Amino acid sequence: MSNIPSVCEKKNFETIYEAYSKSLYSFLYFKCGDSDRASDLVQEAYIKLWKNCKKVFFEKSKSYLYTVANNQFLTEEKHHKVTLTYKNGLNQNAFNSESPEFVLEEKEFMVKLENAISKLTIAQREVFLLNRIEKKKYREIAEILAISIKAVEKRMHGALLTLKDELGRKL
Repeated sequence: MSNIPSVCEKKNFETIYEAYSKSLYSFLYFKCGDSDRASDLVQEAYIKLWKNCKKVFFEKSKSYLYTVANNQFLTEEKHHKVTLTYKNGLNQNAFNSESPEFVLEEKEFMVKLENAISKLTIAQREVFLLNRIEKKKYREIAEILAISIKAVEKRMHGALLTLKDELGRKL
């Protein structure tokens, strides 16, 4: 038993942090689009790992962190859904009042792209951004999300169809 590294040892915990914190942050940032929220979720995941260090095998720490962070995100997302729906209803007129004449062509496209990406489902958005921004392969994405490679392919296909439809319509 002494040959198995323990998550509870400071050195091992620091190793886990160095190995996964940046990619976990990117994963969460792509899901929520908010750097502060992504940082908070990463911190909460590591706190939970530390509190449960005796229950988590060193080899399983990566999947544990991603699972905990994803579950926390989904819990928060359910809570924020009502708030966001209400806010979007109130601010709908604010979006229509912006004049595209003052926005450079590059910025206009970026806005269109961000809007199109925001219309993707959470599942499609995370797969799309992990693949296209983080340059993760489908196999890696499947491992991170604990889904099959076929599910990653299906989500990416749906994302690309939605983006083509949204960007094609607005260009």
